Amino acid sequence: MTTARDAFAQRIEGLDAGADDYIVKPYDLGELLARIRALVRRAAGRAEPLYTHAGISIDPATREVRVHGQPVLLSAREWTLLHLLLVRPGQMLSRRQIEEKLYSWKDEVSSNAVEVHIHSLRKKLGAELIQNVRGVGYTIARKPP
Repeated sequence: MTTARDAFAQRIEGLDAGADDYIVKPYDLGELLARIRALVRRAAGRAEPLYTHAGISIDPATREVRVHGQPVLLSAREWTLLHLLLVRPGQMLSRRQIEEKLYSWKDEVSSNAVEVHIHSLRKKLGAELIQNVRGVGYTIARKPP
């Protein structure tokens, strides 16, 4: 909940009414985004800000990626694609689902754009990380290879 009402009684009332959090205006956008990330982590059953899988860790707050502790530079779309796959290992994402997350409606998307990003990620993170199920889509295995 975001509001200009800052009295303690009003904060308590807002939280008791069902708000997950309460932030008083004016607020810093960075703080609001950090609070949203915390709520998303909690909803996913995670306390830590990092997603870690098979030696790869990503930090949504800083958009940093590390492979076995070493930083790896990714383009914005590569980072978004990795985040999509790493948040839910084992979940299959179709090419169309990935395109919808990577591109806006006004972007012109080439027919092999997703495959190019997958290829680039495999070169940077390891060929075995992202799996392709022909005709279905892409996934990161729940258990590392």
